[in-house]
Amino acid sequence: MTKAEMLRKEILRQYKSVRAFALEMGIPYSTLATALERGVEGMAYGTVMKICEELHLNPVDFSYLEQDAALGAVMLENRVMQNYLKLNEEGKDKILSLMDDFSQLEKYRATKKKPKMAEM
Repeated sequence: MTKAEMLRKEILRQYKSVRAFALEMGIPYSTLATALERGVEGMAYGTVMKICEELHLNPVDFSYLEQDAALGAVMLENRVMQNYLKLNEEGKDKILSLMDDFSQLEKYRATKKKPKMAEM
């Protein structure tokens, strides 16, 4: 199944028609219909991002995003993984070591540990 076919299927799953989706998104119907017919690769990047965000799809492979996943966070994760996969084994080991080191420092942790209550 092509990306355009995947996108059409998802639009029709969530909306009454492609036209209804285009109206809701403020995208000219002809632009969307052409992209779904000829392929989304020629569509403007911003338009694809807008469509994927509305449909909760990953813009890279059009897979479903988790319900609460923010598109920006998913894109960042994809970018990190793409760069990681470009590394040789020594580079991968170094990055994992640095990530482990940084995650141990409270300054860099996403969630700070709560201090333990003193035992009575």
